[in-house]
Amino acid sequence: MAEHTKSSITIDAAPADVMGVISDFERYPEWTGEVKEAEILSADDQGRAEQVRLLLDAGAIKDDHTLGYTWISDNEVSWSLVKSQMLRTLDGSYTLAPVDAGKRTEVTYQLTVDVKIPMLGMIKRKAEKVIIDRALAGLKKRVESGDSAAPQA
Repeated sequence: MAEHTKSSITIDAAPADVMGVISDFERYPEWTGEVKEAEILSADDQGRAEQVRLLLDAGAIKDDHTLGYTWISDNEVSWSLVKSQMLRTLDGSYTLAPVDAGKRTEVTYQLTVDVKIPMLGMIKRKAEKVIIDRALAGLKKRVESGDSAAPQA
């Protein structure tokens, strides 16, 4: 059964700068510990990714999967699993809330993972927590380092 895990962090940057890093999928392997490869398979008419293939190595959870993204607003994006070798469910979201008149951003990451193979709930929840904590810490470090600009085409 799928359960969700949620965590938040405050980043010293405007929401638009944070979302810029979140939406730059092809650079995920540079700053996330778990994503080893990322490839945008399709994009919407605004150039935002709709489907992304990710090669994930998160310890107990290793998978090559495709996620479908929904851009809810400038400050919220959610995703759900399209196809996977190992996962039954991988749904999540980033929600950004401006803090200090928009100079800082509270980022909330929610994740629901369910695997096709039997796995103790404790191990699965630990993997979810590791994925979230590393993603939030990596996102904070990446945005605050100023190395968040997407490469020019």
